Amino acid sequence: QVQLVESGGGLVQAGGSLRLSCAASGRPISSYAMGWFRQTPGKEREFVAAVSWYGDSTYYADTVKGRFTISRDNAKNTVYLQINSLKPEDTAVYYCAATGKYGSTRMGKYDYWGQGTQVTVSS
Repeated sequence: QVQLVESGGGLVQAGGSLRLSCAASGRPISSYAMGWFRQTPGKEREFVAAVSWYGDSTYYADTVKGRFTISRDNAKNTVYLQINSLKPEDTAVYYCAATGKYGSTRMGKYDYWGQGTQVTVSS
């Protein structure tokens, strides 16, 4: 079992940047493909980005492609989400998650979740 803790969220102006981190413990994250999701009140949690076990493959939701970058450092047991050119519609709680099945955008395919970190973008 792996425990995930997100950090790095905050309040930022539109056009700004943030780097979210997801620190894992309990098991090496090299055992998992990793993903980021986000959720706003009243809406379903939506897929944002995913990275394969060793970081050689990534993919993104169309809404964030070109602005978000997912990466991982297995030596530090940490996954990152670099968010640039932030927009007010990026405001959400961001969650990282671990899965044994790289390639899915569905929540149900992810086995472990963090508690989330709030990102708020002001216009």
